[in-house]
Amino acid sequence: MPEYLAPGVFVEEVSYRAKSIEGVSTTTTGFVGPSLFGPTDLQPDILTSLVEFERVYGGRGKLVWGGAETDNYMWNAARAFFEEGGKRLYVSRVFNPASGTDDGRARRATAVGGLKLSARFPGAAGNGRLSMQFELGQNRLVVDSLGERLMGLSHGDVVHVSFKAPNPGDTAPAGLVEGFYLLTWDGAAAEWKMTDQAGTPNVLKLSDAAIVNGVRIRRATVSIFYEPATAGLPTFAMVDLALDNRHTSGGTPDGVLSVFAPQPANADIVRSLPIVIERSSGASDPTGLDLVASFTSTGGGAATVKLADLTADTIDPIKTTLTFVLDNGNDGVAPVSSDYEGSVDATTNRATGLKAFENLEDISIVAAPGSSATAANAQAIANVLISHAQAMRYRIAVIDSVRGQSITDVRAYRAKFDSKYAAFYYPWVKIVDPVTNLENVYPPSGFVAGIYARNDVERAVYKAPANEVVNLALGFEKFINKGQQEVLNPEGINCFRFFEGRGNRLWGARTMTSDPEWKYVNLRRYFAYLERSIDKGTQWAVFEPNGERLWANVRRTVDDFLLNEWQNGALLGERPEKAYFVKCDRSTMTQNDLDNGRLVCQIGVAALRPAEFVIFRIGQWTADRRA
Repeated sequence: MPEYLAPGVFVEEVSYRAKSIEGVSTTTTGFVGPSLFGPTDLQPDILTSLVEFERVYGGRGKLVWGGAETDNYMWNAARAFFEEGGKRLYVSRVFNPASGTDDGRARRATAVGGLKLSARFPGAAGNGRLSMQFELGQNRLVVDSLGERLMGLSHGDVVHVSFKAPNPGDTAPAGLVEGFYLLTWDGAAAEWKMTDQAGTPNVLKLSDAAIVNGVRIRRATVSIFYEPATAGLPTFAMVDLALDNRHTSGGTPDGVLSVFAPQPANADIVRSLPIVIERSSGASDPTGLDLVASFTSTGGGAATVKLADLTADTIDPIKTTLTFVLDNGNDGVAPVSSDYEGSVDATTNRATGLKAFENLEDISIVAAPGSSATAANAQAIANVLISHAQAMRYRIAVIDSVRGQSITDVRAYRAKFDSKYAAFYYPWVKIVDPVTNLENVYPPSGFVAGIYARNDVERAVYKAPANEVVNLALGFEKFINKGQQEVLNPEGINCFRFFEGRGNRLWGARTMTSDPEWKYVNLRRYFAYLERSIDKGTQWAVFEPNGERLWANVRRTVDDFLLNEWQNGALLGERPEKAYFVKCDRSTMTQNDLDNGRLVCQIGVAALRPAEFVIFRIGQWTADRRA
């Protein structure tokens, strides 16, 4: 209660309405599996297009496991997802190294200039060419009527000091020694100071040289360029980077070794940095001056930049650029169920596999495209996927059949599962492989997840995601006729079928459960939507006084939400009282519940089930027969 301690007029805001519940998204999808490139232990970032997927996880090229090429199922699943209507996708890349000593990352075999150069992420797509271009910028020393000052330089910049006579006969100021210096700001003295490569401080103060025209102080920077060896992958460039790690921008270190460190200070950009530049094992932590000393050598060799070329008035980019080849990156071997399940590092708290999805609350659909390309690990990976969906409660797992299965095989495989949090799809979908331009088949999960999203957006989550056109499909791995589906459908095997004049369609919407109460995909997903929406929309009630006023407020909040659902056609019943009920009073709670701080609200809804079997009964009628 507010306190009124002095006379006056007090205006207060109060609320006379119930809290509102906002429906959660049901279309956000999580894919787990191998890809060409990208992070394996970073928290996945949301992707909204295939272009974004390719920028982080590589393009359409095939993977190579143990010397044999395999289809890039993840890229094709992402493509199918977005083409079929998906909008938001998370990807958790899994990688299984070929051996315990090979992490799959491309690298330069030998250190250069005290530095190790390597790809940031594993994969053959990390092979490529890295270029480091050193350059000196414009003169930053300004001498005018306001005095001498440095423009556009910061604490930690590496600069090159030199003298160029403005007039014939002019000489450099006494004590000027041309060369590279580390620029620092002395706050106590309120002046810039410079340290030379020997580490001698205060070699040259700004006030000693700035009074003479012709003194030039230019900032030394390095630009990084990376060109993957694999065609079709995006190139990378980052220009004008500071050389010293003490250089900061907005309080964040942005020197070249800070930006390209194994664990960079700015974690937000790490996904877009394909390479790592770090000091060699046992080497001292290099400064910007150390880099200059290492690379701007007057000697020959492939890994040097001549000092005279770097400090010339006109710099030739070719002569001041170092180029290195990163190679021996590989795609490892086929991931197994433990890779898909993932783990959490106790030190860094970074998660891999499905563990990376556990902190992402907005995911509603999970799949592992390509995990059933062979029968070897298909069942174990499917079990991991189903266990994840069950543990997260508000998710459904899309399970693929094994490639090439016959009707008998798929029935036997489907019989190994029983879960209301998963749905099973058969057969694989035939499309044009964009790599070879030939027809090939791909797992259904990418298409199904996109159809789920399209169905939810165009209709609603309570509408069964079936009788939907598969936009990309040319056909299917196996032609399913009505008689065959009559065998498969009761067993919870959702089929893709071709109908003449109606195209290729998804023709089934059942879960993988033996419980008839949760037989349908749309029912399972709709209840997940209701439960999660109510869960999020009633968090305000925690720690409120547990009495009649709170109970009434909770009832009104949930009732308003369900009334809106009924008005939208999601619930069965011609009146709201027949469509749902909400109880939250003494009839739902005992004194023991109240004593232990429990508020119990009972909610019942009459959900709609799909019309799987549309039956028209037609008989003969005579004109004189009474109805």
